[in-house]
Amino acid sequence: MAYANRNQGVFIPYHQLVDLRSLNHPHVTFVPGPPIGLINPRNGPVGPPQFVPIGATFNRSFHELLIRMEEEKSRSLLQFMAGEGLVPSPEEEIKRKVAIEKLKQIVMEWIKRVACNCGLDERRLRAASAAVLTYGSYGLGVHNSESDIDALCVGPRFATMGEDFFVVLHNMLTSRPEVSEVHCVKDAKVPLMRFKLDGISIDLPYAQLKVMSVPENVDILNLYYLRNIDETSWRSLSGVHANKWILRLIPNTKVFQSLLRCIKLWAKRRGVYGNLLGFFGGVHLAILGAFICQRYPNARLSGLISSFFGTFAFWDWPKPIILQDGTSPISGSAAEPRSLMPIRLPCRPHEYCHSNITKSTFYRIRVEFIRGHTLTKDLLRPDFDWGCLFEPFPYAKKYTRFVKICLSASDQDELGEWVGWVKSRFRSLLVKLEEIQGFCDPNPTEYVDVNVAEPNTVFYWGLQPERSHFLDIKPVKDDFVKSLSNGPTGKITLSVVQASQLPKNAQFDSESNKGYLNPNANLNYPTAAG
Repeated sequence: MAYANRNQGVFIPYHQLVDLRSLNHPHVTFVPGPPIGLINPRNGPVGPPQFVPIGATFNRSFHELLIRMEEEKSRSLLQFMAGEGLVPSPEEEIKRKVAIEKLKQIVMEWIKRVACNCGLDERRLRAASAAVLTYGSYGLGVHNSESDIDALCVGPRFATMGEDFFVVLHNMLTSRPEVSEVHCVKDAKVPLMRFKLDGISIDLPYAQLKVMSVPENVDILNLYYLRNIDETSWRSLSGVHANKWILRLIPNTKVFQSLLRCIKLWAKRRGVYGNLLGFFGGVHLAILGAFICQRYPNARLSGLISSFFGTFAFWDWPKPIILQDGTSPISGSAAEPRSLMPIRLPCRPHEYCHSNITKSTFYRIRVEFIRGHTLTKDLLRPDFDWGCLFEPFPYAKKYTRFVKICLSASDQDELGEWVGWVKSRFRSLLVKLEEIQGFCDPNPTEYVDVNVAEPNTVFYWGLQPERSHFLDIKPVKDDFVKSLSNGPTGKITLSVVQASQLPKNAQFDSESNKGYLNPNANLNYPTAAG
């Protein structure tokens, strides 16, 4: 982003500085100006970006040139995103809308059946209603052809979670030919059913309101509907709450959606996406993206990308990320106690996003922020290539040893429940490995071991490169297995393998060194001592 003052001087954020003479544009005229100087580029070692006055005065045509260059870079990024399949086709959009309408019909049939089972009178039976509200990537309009749908079932006071949702609705879903792979996840912080409808994966939690009927277009920001609801229902509602507040608070929805698509692709390619693995989840990235959009409300997409990395590469964690909602900050409000990167949900009463970030994943995320900043701080260069920002993280080049976690079960349905249960406990395994090794990088990608006869899912977690001594994995496994009791059952094996033993599809070779900041240059790996 470039800013012109009334004297036609140009101000550029320091993290977007370029060698202006390298632009070599015939319409740029350099005239003597004030000395070049940085104005507090960082507030301490990790301060936010500040504006830097360039030590020359330019005519108006140069300012217009910068705007055109930003527009061109934004267009090229949108073209890159389209080439990556980040925007679903019209046919895929229709398929999702049809699936949601079918789900709404099933839920309406369900609530009528529950009302009948409860013996409600004819008037209340006719009025009985429940709602399905979408949120997550679909609700924010940033889904792609491979995205699942996060949908919330909102029911009235007489429809219980334990019996009516997890039994009656579950049985109705399993009886439908277009529904498959129905799994109940009852012990999670947000209990839900996971299934496929017309081949589209859907996560469906439940919230019970203290009203007799829930209108189809229920406004869940209306305090009338939120009176006296239980804690589980409140947590189930948090995703929808966050979505609605984010869309209210951002200055430009279309630009925000493009930014969020980009940073989600970056996080997935660089191996820092997945809340259960200790990284960012969708809601974390949505709030970070909205935060940048609020800070730079008139910026173009390319400028927002540069500002995103320039801001968070030097953010003073654990200073929390808080969206501006027009209210005064709560005096003395504390951050989420155990989070290394606290991000506040934009809803009332204020609470923080659930976080599984550990010292290892905190390190990995910070390295990737710095790498992104290094690559995008001068993205107006003629030779800048968006592809370098989204190169997959080269695990086989960065680590020599990996912990291989193999989960297996007798069939795919059992495997799905087993993998979901184990992943929900992964943080304790990661913390244990950190205690022994000092650092562990939990690659979120799921693989299949073709040499194992049973259906299986495999994870490969990178171990600290400097540590080559023997790791006895058996006590680590025994300790972790204890945390898996009282849930679905399956098989789990842990072993230490060399990088050469990784499957070919896990040996990423696409990392180029162009513009890449060596993570060891400024940040040290965490150690077992802390």
